[in-house]
Amino acid sequence: MSRRFKAVDILLIILTLLPLAAGIVLKIVMMPAGEGIEIAGAHIFFTIGMPLQDLPITESQVNSWLVIISVFWLCLYITHGLKTKAVTRRQHIAEWIIEKTESLVKDNMGEYFSGFAPFIAAVMALSGFSSLLTLIGLYPPTSDMNVVGGWALLVFILITYYKFKCGPLHYLKSFTEPVVFLTPLNVISEVATPVSMAFRHYGNILSGSVISVLVAAALQGLSSMLLGNLPGILGEIPFLQIGLPAVLSIYFDIFSGLLQAFIFAMLTMLYVSGAFPADDYKKRHKNKNGGKIKCLNSQ
Repeated sequence: MSRRFKAVDILLIILTLLPLAAGIVLKIVMMPAGEGIEIAGAHIFFTIGMPLQDLPITESQVNSWLVIISVFWLCLYITHGLKTKAVTRRQHIAEWIIEKTESLVKDNMGEYFSGFAPFIAAVMALSGFSSLLTLIGLYPPTSDMNVVGGWALLVFILITYYKFKCGPLHYLKSFTEPVVFLTPLNVISEVATPVSMAFRHYGNILSGSVISVLVAAALQGLSSMLLGNLPGILGEIPFLQIGLPAVLSIYFDIFSGLLQAFIFAMLTMLYVSGAFPADDYKKRHKNKNGGKIKCLNSQ
């Protein structure tokens, strides 16, 4: 590798880490030091005056953008210096990510939705890295209902778009199936889809953060009560906090956060592909083209 190639690599790594470092500095500067247990929502940095309602700029909004910027530079780093044949470990990683995502989309959505692979990869990356921000002391945007609700709303728009592929009348008719008197339940089910997606993701991430904080605080108090009489500085060390909070962090911050990112992506694929009336769509285009059925991938 040339010096220029290595210099670009180093620059991309710095640009990947710089937004996260900026988030830590911003939190130290903008947020007052807390005392004791503090479980609250995202901190509001400042508010922008708007005609109808003021727009608060919160910690979750800022951290979301920091994650997006970091993931952008990380992708550039992984794809830097790609060759026709993989010769570097990072290219093997990039190809593995692409192959697994495309395979996941194909298995769960079908050939027609093969172009969804970049979107699904972006959903998992944004959700996963947002949840992992707790490892460096930053507020995870996935603990904010506004952020996750926005993602669910976007999925709902995609669901509705593909339901409209056979026309508005077909879309309205779908609410009367299998029988007409179930129409109110079908309407409720339609609205409940983005709500359930948002609350599932938000609730699991937030509950994990709350449990971790409560357990760590309880262990600190228990350590002070049982071992506070030790001589000198030993009585001030929270020995019982050593180990267990780290184990909980592995589960709630890493495993659970990545699991929820995968589940959100899976639900996105299943809901969008399930909303698409493939058979009716083929019949519709068969009639339009005089009995010739076009390949779904070409639409």
